[in-house]
Amino acid sequence: MNSFKVIGIGDNVVDKYVHQDIMYPGGNALNFSAYATMCGVESAYLGKFGSDVVARYIQEVLDEMKIDHSHSRSYEGENGYARVTLENGDRKFLGSNKGGIANEKAWEFTGDDLEYVKQFAVIHTSLNSYIEQDLSVLKESGVTISYDFSVRWNDDYLQQVCPHIDIAFLSCSHITAEEREREMRKAQHLGARLVVGTVGEEGSYALYGDQWLYQPAVSTEALDTMGAGDSYITAFLVELIRNSRNHKIELEDKDELLQQIKASMDKGAEFAAKICRVNGAFGYSTPLV
Repeated sequence: MNSFKVIGIGDNVVDKYVHQDIMYPGGNALNFSAYATMCGVESAYLGKFGSDVVARYIQEVLDEMKIDHSHSRSYEGENGYARVTLENGDRKFLGSNKGGIANEKAWEFTGDDLEYVKQFAVIHTSLNSYIEQDLSVLKESGVTISYDFSVRWNDDYLQQVCPHIDIAFLSCSHITAEEREREMRKAQHLGARLVVGTVGEEGSYALYGDQWLYQPAVSTEALDTMGAGDSYITAFLVELIRNSRNHKIELEDKDELLQQIKASMDKGAEFAAKICRVNGAFGYSTPLV
């Protein structure tokens, strides 16, 4: 393991593969923690769990992977889940319970939580975490914050989130090249100092200062694309931290950081291709409930 640690704060679910009668642990923030461990980095997860079989199974997987989740919350009620199928290896979402209990309970981060997260090199979270109102609180920790907007954002949402984060990830396969550049520049203008736009099989783009970087995707025969974006993000962030002085991401305008970003994009593409050959987001299947 490396000498730094990372933490995913936010959503956890099981992905219910209805065509196979099995389910896998998942969720953007949870996937980040799992993938970081797979990348050789100690990680933790802070989320909201329900009280059902799904919640217990996810926690069992975290324990097996030695991912600390001691600061997570548990509530009476249904854990988050998504219903999924595969079409030629490409995952298709069929619906969800919108996070279950996580959508109903506030985060209410405490001083103890903020002291806890100060030990980590980066916090990663996402639009599925019902955390927008709490980003300003997490910002007080001084830890670099990474945020995944996935494919769902608009001007108001960028305005709400970007002032409180450091690194923004946008999934841009559904928009044109001109739209991608425009939206990435918006995120930067609103406060994100590093913006990454992924375009699936066409690779990824990064915007830092006035500099654009491009990374081709690694060609692979996908078994299951679940987690492809999350795995890219994780490997990108881990590599960026590894190459940063004192394992602290310093987003200052310098040529050295541009080289680090390019190397991180390469690692992200490589790891995402590897994960596309894994069933579920990161394995650990169990019978569907």
